[in-house]
Amino acid sequence: MFLRADGESGKRFGNETIRVTNNGVVSIKLPTPLAHEANDGRVRYTLTTPVAFAHRGVQWADRIADNRAVAYTISHDADRDRWYLTACWQPAPVPQLSLEAALAAGCTGVDANDDHLAAWQLDVHGNPVGAPHRFFYDLSGSADHRDAQILPQTSSGGAPIALTRLLHWARRTGVSAIVVEDLDFAESKTRERHGRKKRFRQLISRFPTTRLRTRLAAMAAEQGIAIVAVDPAYTSRWGARHWLTPLRATHPQTTGHDCASIVIGRRAQGHPARRRTPPPPHHQSDGAGHRSAQARPDALGREETRPPRTGPPARRVPPPGTRTRATSAPNTVRDARTEPGHTPAQC
Repeated sequence: MFLRADGESGKRFGNETIRVTNNGVVSIKLPTPLAHEANDGRVRYTLTTPVAFAHRGVQWADRIADNRAVAYTISHDADRDRWYLTACWQPAPVPQLSLEAALAAGCTGVDANDDHLAAWQLDVHGNPVGAPHRFFYDLSGSADHRDAQILPQTSSGGAPIALTRLLHWARRTGVSAIVVEDLDFAESKTRERHGRKKRFRQLISRFPTTRLRTRLAAMAAEQGIAIVAVDPAYTSRWGARHWLTPLRATHPQTTGHDCASIVIGRRAQGHPARRRTPPPPHHQSDGAGHRSAQARPDALGREETRPPRTGPPARRVPPPGTRTRATSAPNTVRDARTEPGHTPAQC
């Protein structure tokens, strides 16, 4: 039991079939066989109960004031025995910001994991600010349950979860960009690649990388926050190697996932994964000073060398003196009388 009508720009209040005024009065245009049921004019039926939109009501009011298209759906909930009115519309295209403008006020690096999002705020120099934050969710159970964990919904207690909490925290910190990994497990879910690692294959199969990134970008556009995707290679390894030990001195609860979020944010800003790079020394003592100079984005060797992922194994050559095959006698017999400089014996 539902009734749906698409909107049309230029019509009164953005929809001619289901019309909702700025005061919340709902009227429906009846077809010709039901024209005798009209109570407002010849072909319209007006509901006695007004409606109100608690979520994005200001945006809805701006659209109907300009007679822009708004689609409505009237549906019935059989369990609660209630009728609901849903409004939807196509948002305007979001202007694309340059990378320099998005990172002008710092950024928030986010490392996506199986059960939580690890985030850390970075300033314009790539230094972590404050303490790490984690936003937990549960991806076990059915697909509907996993989908609800990352939807822009609220839990039964009314507290926003997952992506909504992340966006609210990023907005309070004042950053204008969130940096995530460009993950894609489409080619890594097969048995041929991971063999009998059933638990690992189940883990990456239920991880909604594409859906999470798509919804995060859509929700961030409403908050005025840009989304930057970077290469995910070796972020966890380099974060634990260069950042875990010094950060645990001030934040004992720091984990390798938190350090990976720092490397992710620094990679978008053009900084290396290492904490510092030494300036060129002018002699052998400590006259060069403290290691505080950052490597430029175009400097060679600013990140560690990445080992090759594929390729045949290197050929192993045994060291000298370890031959296992005996040396055979030569096949050519040389006569000493035919050697140059040999004088035959006199009889």
